[in-house]
Amino acid sequence: MPFFLSCFRRCAWLGLAVAALALSGCSSTRPPEGITPVTPFDLARYEGRWYEVARLDHSFERGMTDVSATYQRQADGSVRVLNRGFDTGKNDWRQAEGKALFTGDANTASLKVSFFGPFYGGYHVAALDANYQWALVVGPDRSYCWILSRTTQLPPGVREQLIARAQALGIDTQALIWVTHERTDPQP
Repeated sequence: MPFFLSCFRRCAWLGLAVAALALSGCSSTRPPEGITPVTPFDLARYEGRWYEVARLDHSFERGMTDVSATYQRQADGSVRVLNRGFDTGKNDWRQAEGKALFTGDANTASLKVSFFGPFYGGYHVAALDANYQWALVVGPDRSYCWILSRTTQLPPGVREQLIARAQALGIDTQALIWVTHERTDPQP
């Protein structure tokens, strides 16, 4: 992720979709071997705000709390991605806006996300609640993982289920950072 690092620090953090994009400085948009993106997938149901409940650590989100991502379909078929979070080191809200595109059929939850021009990284929904209330997302390799929810916390049973699912996919669940949500975002 060397070529993204300085940009990320300058531009803010770049939450979950950003992370999926920065992905170790590569432009890989395919899911990791052995991980199958969710299908069928309905972007209309996925749109809106998601809260980052847990993540694997990366420099572009380090020290961030109250992280959320908002997805919005655009007229050209792309998806606007807005990541927001509170940078505890700078004591200020940060945001980054990006663009996501499906890597194939829009019925499969495999996208590529860019926050910096032509550089894309994979964003693959590996597990999704039938009611679109929680999601397990991975990047192009298993060092990028996010647990997202429509609410700032998950019930303990759901949390354990997602940890088990991530572990079964080869994710280092011991390294997950559980994100706190204690501030009110001034821009809903």
